[in-house]
Formats: sequence, structure tokens, C-alpha cells
Amino acid sequence: MNRRVWTTREQLRIALVTWIEGPYHRRRTQTHLDRLTPIEYETIMIPAAITTA
Repeated sequence: MNRRVWTTREQLRIALVTWIEGPYHRRRTQTHLDRLTPIEYETIMIPAAITTA
């Protein structure tokens, strides 16, 4: 993100959200999620939460 000059804060905010919700959450594993990515964890947990509700 710091390799580019942003003309507005809104442009930077959109770029950050896009990056976090895209490649970051899809590739970065989390120790407290048993080495799953947040997307993988969500995919497993949402159906489990629905069936237990």
C-alpha cells in the first residue's frame, strides 16, 4: 500500500478493504483458527452454527 500515492483517504480505504477481504483473508493462515484462513474457517463454522441454532 505504501508504494503508491493516494489522492484521497477514500481511495486508500477502498484499496485496504479490497486487499484485506481479497488476498489477505484468502491466503494468510491463522494459528488460533487451527492454521486455516479466515475464509476457510468461516466456510466450516457457518453451517455448523446454523445446524446448532
